[in-house]
Amino acid sequence: MKHVFKRAAIAAAILSSGFAAHAETITLKVHHFLGPTSIQHTTMLKTWCDNITKDSKGRLQCQIYPAMQLGGTPPQLFDQARDGVADVVWTLPGYTAGRFPKMEVFELPFMMTNAEATSRATWDYYEKFAQDEFKDVKVLAMHVHGPGNIFTAKKQIKTMADIKGLKLRGPTRLTTKLLASMGATPVGMPVPAVPDALSKGVIDGAVIPYEVAQTLKIEELARYTAETDRGENALYTTVFVVPMNKAKYESLPADLKKVIDKNSGRELSAMLGKMQAGNDVPGKAKMIAGGHTITVIPKTELDNWKRASASLSNEWVSDMEKKGINGSNLLHEAQGLIAKYTK
Repeated sequence: MKHVFKRAAIAAAILSSGFAAHAETITLKVHHFLGPTSIQHTTMLKTWCDNITKDSKGRLQCQIYPAMQLGGTPPQLFDQARDGVADVVWTLPGYTAGRFPKMEVFELPFMMTNAEATSRATWDYYEKFAQDEFKDVKVLAMHVHGPGNIFTAKKQIKTMADIKGLKLRGPTRLTTKLLASMGATPVGMPVPAVPDALSKGVIDGAVIPYEVAQTLKIEELARYTAETDRGENALYTTVFVVPMNKAKYESLPADLKKVIDKNSGRELSAMLGKMQAGNDVPGKAKMIAGGHTITVIPKTELDNWKRASASLSNEWVSDMEKKGINGSNLLHEAQGLIAKYTK
C-alpha cells in the first residue's frame, strides 16, 4: 500500500511540475528606437502585445523598451533580434543599406498608394521573394508608413527648384537617391537624430511622415511642410520589419507558437501600416497648431518630380541584375501586389 501511495505522489508531482511549466509566464523583450509617447510604443506594439497576452490567456507578456533603452543604435536593432539581445524589435531594413536589397523596391519614388494596401503587398512580396534575406529571424510583420512629406526649417518648397542645394535628411538609400535626383544634398540618418541635426543646422530639412514629425516635435524646429497631392501615389515610403529572435520562438511550447503565428503575417502588417498612417491626421493638426505653413504640391508640379526621379527604378533593377536577381520581375510583382490590394 505504501508503494501505491508513493507512486501516486510521484505521479502527482510530475503532473504538477508539468502543469507549472506549461502555465509559466513568458515575458518578451520588445525594443524600438522611438520615444515612449510615439504611436509605435503606445498603440502599434502595445496592441500586438495585448493580443498575444489575451490569446495566450496571460502566458505571453511583453516588456516594451522605447528609445533604444536596451542599448545600441537604431541600425543595430535587427541584429539585436537575431542575436537575442531583444526578443522582438521594430526597425527599418533600410537602416543597413544594401543588406536587404529585395525589400527596397517599395521605397522607390511614387510606388505607394496607401499604407494599408501597400503593407499587405509588402508582406506577400516578402513571403514570395525575400524570405532568404531574413532567414536568421522569425519575421512577424512587414509594413510601410503613410505618405512622406518634406519638412524645412527656413525655406518654403513650392517647386523642385526650391529643393536645389538644400541639405535634406533621408531615411534609406533609395530615398536619399530620390532627394539627390531633385537637386538636394541628401543626408542619410536614422530619424531619432533629426531634431538635433535640425536645431544645429546640420540639415535644412527632413523627409518624414506627419505621425513621426509630431513625435519628434518638428513643429518646434521647422516652419514649412511640403506635402504631395494625396490623389497621387506617395512621394516615398519606408519599409519596416518586426523580427523575432528565432531561438526564442522555437523555445516556445507548441500552443504558444500558434499564438505568435496567429498574430503574425499579412493582417498584422496591414494593421500596423493602417495604425501608423492613421496617426498622420493628428500629426498634421499638430503642425498646423504649431504655425506651420503647409504647401500641397499639385499634380502638375509632381510630374516634374516624377520625371526627375524616373531613372531610379531602372537603376534599382540594374543593381538587382548585378546581384543575379531578376529586378524587372520583382518591380513588376511589387507594383501588381500594390494594385491588387488598393481599393
